[in-house]
Amino acid sequence: MTARVENLVTSGTFSLDGGTWDVDNNVWIVGDDAEVIVIDPAHDADAVATAVGDRSVKAVLLTHGHDDHIRHARSAAEKLGAEIWMNPADQMLWEAVFPGTRPDHEIADGDRFEVAGTELIALHTPGHSPGSTCFHAPALGTVFSGDTLFNGGPGATGRSYSDFGTIVESIRTRLLGLPEETVVRTGHGDTTRIGDEAPNVQDWIDRGH
Repeated sequence: MTARVENLVTSGTFSLDGGTWDVDNNVWIVGDDAEVIVIDPAHDADAVATAVGDRSVKAVLLTHGHDDHIRHARSAAEKLGAEIWMNPADQMLWEAVFPGTRPDHEIADGDRFEVAGTELIALHTPGHSPGSTCFHAPALGTVFSGDTLFNGGPGATGRSYSDFGTIVESIRTRLLGLPEETVVRTGHGDTTRIGDEAPNVQDWIDRGH
C-alpha cells in the first residue's frame, strides 16, 4: 500500500518569553494501514493515539522544541509505543518543558526515516529555533516544514533563540531548491507550495518578517 499523509488539527497554547498564546497545530501522520511516523504530536495525546489507531508507530519526529510542539510529545509517544527524535540544538527548549531529560534520539541534517516504503529526509533549517528541522518526502511530493515556512512567509523570529536572517537563508538554501510543485505541510495553518512561496523572498526581507 502506498504511503499517504493524514492531518490532525489540535488546539492548545504556546508559551515563550513570558507570553502565552492560543494556537492550533497541525499534527502530521505519514504511512499506510500498517505503520506510520507521527510528526509534532501537539496538545492532545489521546486524539493523536485515536488517529493512529492500531498502526505501528516507527518514530515520533519533532520539527523543533517550542512547547506547543513538544509538551505532549512524551505522553503521546508512550501511548503510541514509539520513541522521540529531535535536533539537539533545541535541547534548551526541551529542558524548559522536561528539565534534566533528553528526547530518545537526536536528529542530524540528512538523517533518513523510512515508513511504508517512503523515505523522509531531515533538512536542518535553523532560524525559527536553532534546531528547526523540516522533513522532505520526495516520493510524496511534500515537505513538512514545521514553523520554518508557512503559507505567506517564514515562521516568527521575534522571540528568544530565533533570527530572521537565519530563517530566510534556511528557506532560500534548503527549501526553495525543492521542486516547485512540492506541497509544504506547515506546523500551523494552511498548506502551500514551494512554487507559490519562492517569488516572495524579497518581499519578506523588505518587511522584515
